[in-house]
Amino acid sequence: MSQQGSRGVPAEIGPAGRPDRLTVLAFLGDPATEQVLRDGLGDTVANGMDIRRGTVRTAIAAMSKMQTPEVLIVDIAGEEQPLHALGELSDVVEPGVRVLVIGDTDDVDFYRHITRGMGVMEYIFKPITREAVARHFAPLITRKTIGQEATRGGRVVVIMGARGGVGATSIAGNLSWLLGVMAKRHTVFVESDIHMGSGALLLGGKTGPGLRMALETPDRIDPLFVERAAQPVAERLHVLASEEKLTEPLHYAPGAARRLIEALRVRYNFIVMDVPFLPMPCNRELIEFAHHRVIVMDPSLASVRDTLRLMSLPNGPWQPQSPTIVLNRQGRPGGLTRKQIEDALKVKIDIVIPDMPKQLNESASFGEPAIATRGPFRQAIIELSREVGFVAGREDGVIEGAGQVTAVGGIFKMLSLSKR
Repeated sequence: MSQQGSRGVPAEIGPAGRPDRLTVLAFLGDPATEQVLRDGLGDTVANGMDIRRGTVRTAIAAMSKMQTPEVLIVDIAGEEQPLHALGELSDVVEPGVRVLVIGDTDDVDFYRHITRGMGVMEYIFKPITREAVARHFAPLITRKTIGQEATRGGRVVVIMGARGGVGATSIAGNLSWLLGVMAKRHTVFVESDIHMGSGALLLGGKTGPGLRMALETPDRIDPLFVERAAQPVAERLHVLASEEKLTEPLHYAPGAARRLIEALRVRYNFIVMDVPFLPMPCNRELIEFAHHRVIVMDPSLASVRDTLRLMSLPNGPWQPQSPTIVLNRQGRPGGLTRKQIEDALKVKIDIVIPDMPKQLNESASFGEPAIATRGPFRQAIIELSREVGFVAGREDGVIEGAGQVTAVGGIFKMLSLSKR
């Protein structure tokens, strides 16, 4: 297929780029996968995309009668003999076609066999996410690579509130807890607001001068600095935050944010950054050099307006997809409906979190992460983790098994108070 087709013609000699040729043709087995594929690819397809309902067998029958597209996406989920079916597919497509496969097999040996031995260019397994489509499929369709510097090291996720008070810090802190404590990935939570940030307080972590020093004197950043600056909350969850005097402004050194990110990516699997969007060089650089942007909004008109402004920001060099939109406090009395918000934004909301003031207020006060309790909030954070790059599947059982993990922290822990 993409390497050496049935006729023995190398892919480079294939007839890619013909003006009469469809760019992407996909055969998918369910509407949910179709919607995620559309959202993940967005506007990246130049000459159009045709998505049809069907399986790999449907694709084989169609390809025996029609012209091969530049990119063929097939769904092998539910196929009893997927390897045999892919072999049949290679007999009816032109050698230069780039074949991308979606399936339900989460197995490394299977992945290696079809990508290294059968010429499939890439494979992702269900349930697929926009992030997986944008990261693994989009560069192969556009022939634009993200670059090794973006793929080597930990994954950087920026959580931005559309405006103050929408709950971005709570979501960022709970996402960090899920990744670091429940899923046991080396994770650091970075609070970019060095004066009024409350992320460390939420997680029961300590603040220190390290973040400010890094942003003002980037020459001091090295592996030892990172180890000393990030304060432990749990075995695999650290916090990097400061609590500076309000009378002492930050004297930011241009380029420091990127240097800090590069140092953290060597040490951690995930870097979750709570970044309020203020027109400051530090925040702009933190947002630019993230892999994934998450915009948190509430059901208010002002939040819709500011979300539109944040969505208009251009993607950074490491961001192959549009931001993930999280609607928090849905159902709040007097708030806009989901349909009203989606009509105004002209995009679908990706994650919806219902209004749960009692649970989240208690979580913030007592330093016990809200995600530790089963319910809609926890499920929303799990869905968000998949959107930003956490590999779902076998890890789901680990997360579910950690359901009652709690931590007494926050202001009560710091003041030696107890919950009554």
